Amino acid sequence: MRKIVAIGGGELSSLETLAIDREVVRLTGKRRPRALFIPTASSDSRDYWEGFKRVYEGELGCSTDVLNLLGVNPGRDELEQRILSTDLVYVGGGNTLMMMRRWRRLGVDEILKTAWNRGIVLSGLSAGAICWFSFGHSDSMSFYNTDRWKYVRVKGMGLIDGIGVTHYHVEGREADFQRMVKRHRETGIAIDNNCALEVLDDGYRLVTSKEGARAYKIYKQRGRVVTERIEQKTELAPLAGLLHR
Repeated sequence: MRKIVAIGGGELSSLETLAIDREVVRLTGKRRPRALFIPTASSDSRDYWEGFKRVYEGELGCSTDVLNLLGVNPGRDELEQRILSTDLVYVGGGNTLMMMRRWRRLGVDEILKTAWNRGIVLSGLSAGAICWFSFGHSDSMSFYNTDRWKYVRVKGMGLIDGIGVTHYHVEGREADFQRMVKRHRETGIAIDNNCALEVLDDGYRLVTSKEGARAYKIYKQRGRVVTERIEQKTELAPLAGLLHR
């Protein structure tokens, strides 16, 4: 089974997403799963890695490791061994554009797709969530110019056929995301903090760690943008019904 958990936001190290993180671990089916953290988007932040380790090892009982990709040039064999020998991959937030460029240069995106096809759980928050979509609504330009910047549409891995946005109501992204959906053909999936879209093969459901956290389907119909709240259900719903108008 192919498994993705795309988390809209929340403080991992403060246990704000713990209920979602428990689900990520549960999906491995292992008592002590091997969890690999990839912090490329945060410039391989050591603090982020230590926070991930405290939660996934200390709270959730995983064996943890980190894959740093900046300032090093690991070979294909090494990358395959590190990624494909794990049970779950968690991608941290940050600069999506920089991360995707680095992944493509090293071939990490191709290896992650192989991991997905092998049933390794792919998860992550913010940049680590929108990277699994065909495209992501990203604040990557803010990392280059803190004074004047615009949201951009970043090409992702295409494992989920749509355009994703995270932190939807927290950072006031609604209007810009709706304009982006109107300009392009993809169905938009907007995810709040403390909410995750769980995609298992051809089905999906929402997982939340806080009451009121939600997700939305946003699409263009007859020249206007339509927003529909995605219902939270226990059972899986057909993914095709979510991603197509």
